[in-house]
Formats: sequence, structure tokens, C-alpha cells
Amino acid sequence: MSKPLRVAVIGVGRMGRHHARIYSELPDVELVAVIDADVGRAQEIATVYGCQALRDVSDLPGPIDAVSVAVPTVHHRSVAEALLRAGAAVLLEKPLADTVAGGRALVEVVRACDGLLQVGHTERFNPVVTAVDRMKVQPKFIETHRISPFTFRSADIGVVLDMMIHDIDIIQNMVGADIDKIDVNGVSVLTDDVDIANARLQFENGCVANVTASRVSMNGQRKMRIFQHDAYISIDFQDKVLSVHRKGEKEMFPGIPEITSEESIFESSDAIKAEIEAFLKAIREGGKPPVTGEDGRRALSTALRITEQLVPQRVA
Repeated sequence: MSKPLRVAVIGVGRMGRHHARIYSELPDVELVAVIDADVGRAQEIATVYGCQALRDVSDLPGPIDAVSVAVPTVHHRSVAEALLRAGAAVLLEKPLADTVAGGRALVEVVRACDGLLQVGHTERFNPVVTAVDRMKVQPKFIETHRISPFTFRSADIGVVLDMMIHDIDIIQNMVGADIDKIDVNGVSVLTDDVDIANARLQFENGCVANVTASRVSMNGQRKMRIFQHDAYISIDFQDKVLSVHRKGEKEMFPGIPEITSEESIFESSDAIKAEIEAFLKAIREGGKPPVTGEDGRRALSTALRITEQLVPQRVA
């Protein structure tokens, strides 16, 4: 039997506590410690999951194989870089960093240390996204809506880095081409940052994506519509429904092809658990993580390009 991986979680707020829970439940994993500047919160989580509560990374006992980092975005680079240089594999919550330069520096550290860095774009582990990946789509036009109530969990960043970046990552991975042009609009409602944003991404291969994100809705919605030369594909990330409508071989009317439809409904699953399991598998097998540092840098770069162009208008 292989030796259990020694793991830790840094930052046990809304997201980090889920990582601690999952690590504590997985076989061949030893949750050594949770670390948080709020010692009381760290102790609360540590008591529940049977590990040490620490205030600083430097207090970690002995070598650590893997660390989940869920600290505020502004600290992503410094915390992840120190861990990578110390030889630990890192699962870093999105966004990769708070600046393009910081994201680029982390990617360079991974290369220099021959380290392993996975970025926490959890939507990649949604079974609907996995199914679409297998379809090898060739989109010509994409439309997305990611809408939710304000949660206060990411008040330190705007809606683009908080929410839209999920769709940016999926779209760029799907399209496989560089972005040629970006047009944006944004509105500030609850914070001093942008809370509702729309971006039109025009890719060098001709594909266009119209991406909308809002964190001031009463209800949640996470949907993507993909149009290609022979099909319309609808993805409901929230309810895990995939609908595919294709041109058939027959005609509905002269010159108009029939439309065939197929719908798949996927069982509810824990995307964070799937993300962590993929991370641990990459460590054990020495493989490439599903969402690399370069993937995270690419999504971050686009998100920041959008953010820089946004001039938020206040809602009176």
C-alpha cells in the first residue's frame, strides 16, 4: 500500500472548509493541518476533522505533499510560490493571481521547480462540461449567463474575477484560439466594483462569445449555449442538463433540414471532490493536472483585460 499523502489547507473560509472536509474523508490521505489567520476558525475546523490548527504556513510540521490554498486573491502568488519552492504540490483557488505578472510568475516557478500546480476552476469538473469536452465541439458562437445572489465570499474582487472567469476558462479551452478583440459593459450595484458585466469576445478563428455575469440576482442561473455549423448545444451547469439539437438527414420543408434532439441529465456530483481527486491523482501518477497553471494564467489574463476595460456605472 502506498504511503498516505500528507496534506494541508490554507484558508478555511467558505471554500477552504470544503477542501478540509473532503481531504478528511478520502482514503490514503492524511489531513495534517488547517491554517488560517483567524485562529478560532482554524481551531473550529481542526476539531471537526481531527487535525492541527495553525496560524502560519511556517508552523507546518514536517514535509507536506499537497496543499489547498483558499486565501484572499491578493495573497495567492506569495503563498503558492513559497509552497511550490518548498516542494509541495498546490491546488490554488481561482483566480490564479491578482495580476497578470503575478500569474506569469507562478507559471514560471512551476517550470523552474518542476512542480505541480492545479488551479481551482471547479466548473471544469461538472459532469456536463466533461460530456461536452468529449464531443469535441467546434463553436462559431457562444452565449453564457452566470447569475447569482451576492454571497459576500468574494467581495475583494469584481464579478469578472469572481464568476465570469469560470466561463472564460471553459470557452477558451473549448475554442482553442487567441482572442482578437474584446468589448465590455459593466454596472456597479452593491459594491464599488463591477457587479454585473457583459463581454463580447472575438477570437482569431472567427468564433464569438457573448458572456454575461451578475451577482445581484434573486435567483441563480448558469447556462451556456453553443452554436456550430451542424448543431445547437445547450448546457445547464446548475441542473446538469445537456441538450443537443442537430441537423438530421431528412427535410422538414424543402431546403430546411429536420432537427433531431437529445437530452442528457446527469446526477448531482461534488465538483470540488472531483477536482481534489484529480489533483491527488496527478501527484501520485506524476501526470499533468486537468487545469494547469498555464490554463489559469490564460483565463486570468482575459479576465483582467475585461476588467481593465470596464468603467462601472453606478445604479442610482
